[in-house]
Amino acid sequence: MSDFTSTKVDSERNEKNSVGLKDVEGGGIFAETHDVYSEEDSGIDPVYQAKARILNDALQEIGMGRYQWWLFVVTGFGWFSDNLWPIVTSLILSPVVNEFGFKGPFLKLGQNVGLLVGAAFWGVASDVWGRQWAFNLTLFITGVFATAAGGSPGFIALCSLAAVWSVGVGGNLPVDSAVFLEFIPSSHQYLLTVLSIWWAFGQLIGSLIAWPLISNFSCSGTTPATCPRSENQGWRYFMYTMGGLMLLLWVVRFFVFHLHESPKYLMGRGRDAEAVEVVHKVATYNGKTSSLTVDMLTDAGQLAGVSSLTDGEAGFDTSAKAAVMRTLRNFNGSHVRPLFATRKLAYSTSLLIVLWALIGLAFPLYNGFVTFFLATRGADFGDGSVYITYRNQVILSVIGVPGALLAGWMVELPLLGRKGTLSISTILTGVFLFAGTTARTSDALLGWNCGYTFTSNVMYGVLYAVSPELFPTKDRGTGNAIVATANRVFGIMAPIIALYADLNTPVPIYLSGALFLFSGLIALLLPFESRGKASI
Repeated sequence: MSDFTSTKVDSERNEKNSVGLKDVEGGGIFAETHDVYSEEDSGIDPVYQAKARILNDALQEIGMGRYQWWLFVVTGFGWFSDNLWPIVTSLILSPVVNEFGFKGPFLKLGQNVGLLVGAAFWGVASDVWGRQWAFNLTLFITGVFATAAGGSPGFIALCSLAAVWSVGVGGNLPVDSAVFLEFIPSSHQYLLTVLSIWWAFGQLIGSLIAWPLISNFSCSGTTPATCPRSENQGWRYFMYTMGGLMLLLWVVRFFVFHLHESPKYLMGRGRDAEAVEVVHKVATYNGKTSSLTVDMLTDAGQLAGVSSLTDGEAGFDTSAKAAVMRTLRNFNGSHVRPLFATRKLAYSTSLLIVLWALIGLAFPLYNGFVTFFLATRGADFGDGSVYITYRNQVILSVIGVPGALLAGWMVELPLLGRKGTLSISTILTGVFLFAGTTARTSDALLGWNCGYTFTSNVMYGVLYAVSPELFPTKDRGTGNAIVATANRVFGIMAPIIALYADLNTPVPIYLSGALFLFSGLIALLLPFESRGKASI
């Protein structure tokens, strides 16, 4: 019996909570996978759910091949960008304040406003217009406007361009996590957590490039009168380099690798034939064959008790006007309501929003000003030079890389899973922040920050993975957009607090640490555990 025949029989028997998978090449039982949540808890349309299981089987049949590994790279660029640009604004903060003479938090405020707009727009847009456009535009927007920022004549232009390039940055993770999750077999969903290694690389590469450029080509003065543009070119060279790097990554995405539209997205839009075509193209790219047919998706819908018309069928208006009207109707609550369809799903979605919001305030409140914090603490210890500051930043960046790998291993442990790993790493992040305030030597301070960086990379690796896993595909972009928007809204509060707080005291660190501790406890309350379960 083939994979898909088995699924069909299961549907006929109303065994809707699990689907038996077979190892197509070996002929034996591969694994039994279950949905993240049962049909009663999900509130998902039964036709969609039945078809999603068929597509999950198809992706499992193809396996983890060349196409998926390419996706691991090109979607990783989104993680890379997401962590790189907040680090960029932190690294250039001191030299641009010296040159332009403005309050530094305004730069972070402009950036966070752009991140908010990007998170809200691109996530929803990917559910309305598809994943391809959003996936291919975010890095391009970031690269163009970040490069232009290198020529900023004043702080207003710089803050404005930071807001615009951040519109591109803000869309990366809501879109890229959905794209990756919708193409990989359920047996390899843990790789969504491992993708955070690119997040660590973003911080590392940014710090390594900033170190020689900013430390060697920055002015010695601290006011616009003593820090002219001609003597302060380092941050501009850095912006040109980082913007150019984003454009290079966009070229790889757009010209070297071709992203097919998500088959689950197409199926959710009633375009079953196109979804099947994409699956076969991916199989061919991997050197495999797929037994998926359009009839299998059609039969799955009929067995679920509903049959719906798709584009091109009798009675379906395929005119351009009708297409536009259908697109506009998609901006109503049709992608939001399913995320709160049942009490349990509403509880899960609400907790995710709270988690992202609290961490959205805690993380930039501390990490957004880590360079300034290290510099002021270093001055107290007699080693606050620019060289030491950026050297320490590179060390912290290196520490984050193994955190992503550890996260990918921990989330698959039966006793921990996603929830346990997220809770432990978040609580430890808060503990290390509190411990950092006790440092009385430069080495001690750096050591505590290394612990913070390591655990926060584990935390973010799990958080970025578990959120899209708990949203259904047809509403995943919107769900990602909602939690990312909550993250960015609270992120905007961080520079506002910094405008009025005394950053020479550990008060912002205490607040950040407390928020992390509280968030770690909230993670334990999530009602769903996605370890070993297929994403619908």
